[in-house]
Amino acid sequence: MTNPETKARAGADLPGAQAAPLSAAAEVKTALAGLMQDLTRFQAEMKQQLQANDERLTMLDRKTAFARRPALSAAMEAEAPHQKAFDAYVRSGDEALLRGLELESKSLAVNSDGGYLVDPKTSDMIRSTMASTSSIRSIATVVNVDASSYDVLIDRNNADVTWTTEADEVSETTAPQIERISIPLHELSALPKASQRLLDDSAFDIEGWLAGRIAAKFAMAEAEAFVNGNGGIKPRGFLNHPKVANGTWSWGNLGYIATGTGGDFDSVSPADAIIELVYSLDAEYRANATFVMNSKTAGAVRKMKDADGRFLWSDGLAAGEPARLMGYPVLIAENMPDIGGGAFAIAFGDFSAGYTIAERPDLRILRDPFSAKPHVLFYATKRVGGDVSDFAAIKLLKFGVA
Repeated sequence: MTNPETKARAGADLPGAQAAPLSAAAEVKTALAGLMQDLTRFQAEMKQQLQANDERLTMLDRKTAFARRPALSAAMEAEAPHQKAFDAYVRSGDEALLRGLELESKSLAVNSDGGYLVDPKTSDMIRSTMASTSSIRSIATVVNVDASSYDVLIDRNNADVTWTTEADEVSETTAPQIERISIPLHELSALPKASQRLLDDSAFDIEGWLAGRIAAKFAMAEAEAFVNGNGGIKPRGFLNHPKVANGTWSWGNLGYIATGTGGDFDSVSPADAIIELVYSLDAEYRANATFVMNSKTAGAVRKMKDADGRFLWSDGLAAGEPARLMGYPVLIAENMPDIGGGAFAIAFGDFSAGYTIAERPDLRILRDPFSAKPHVLFYATKRVGGDVSDFAAIKLLKFGVA
């Protein structure tokens, strides 16, 4: 029987044969060949993994391509579901997304009276527009309440004190008197409309349009009510309260200073009435006081000069800074009366102390696609109230003899 011939693989010894010693160069060559094989295998594995990752990312991009929309800000990421749900409700009346949301107390919610609370972004936009348009709101105290009214407690009198020595008997002093002023909340509503074709246009910014229309209507109604409201179905304006000459002023009335001339400033010294009005207000209120008048009155006042020929009026030096009269800011409220016989055309006071606005922080929207076809109505409501909270903090200028 013959034995088969056994051949050795390159670089390997025959079995059973005695290993021949390798030279140093051969050992290095063998090691390098093994290293190159390992590197080639590692490179192939990395290419496979990178290709798999690229395919996975491409698939995810395709899934989200149709749902992608420009982000207004990173802070709005958490509110995006509420915006999407509100947008679907406004455009098509789809309530499914609204009812499927898990809502927090400050988020979009179903209202028991029908309709939905505006999402936080739209609500903030409306509030910002009203603050910049409704003038009295910008200088008054604004509080958010969850009740149907808001009570303001006013300390009308300070507690009496007396000087005593160690041996004197301390006698009882009078206690401060607390005045309670209740500010009821009234419902303010707006009813803008849009065609269904306009709502179907995805390029139309429905939230911005709603915010602008509602804010414009609410701002005009509030501005008028905070000045002249009768307190019946709307806030009570500060000019709706009884007015008495400042020398006989008492709580519950607004004190006024007369110009001395019927329907105009005094022709000889017109600035004297403005100066007297400023110093009729107590010093504790004067530090934070503001003039309130309309544009026509401001046009007449800004021509006034003092005895040395200097203008009492000075325009703001920086953008957004109000004009000043005798160093105090001037607020232009177009609902203030014009200069005329017996008119109270100028108010001066600390309105943060003198006037309080109470409102519920939510704004409700109800979609009505039936009443005005082919248009869709949007019934928006909010509740707000306002009234004088400190009668000593506001003084008026009457254009009359007395």
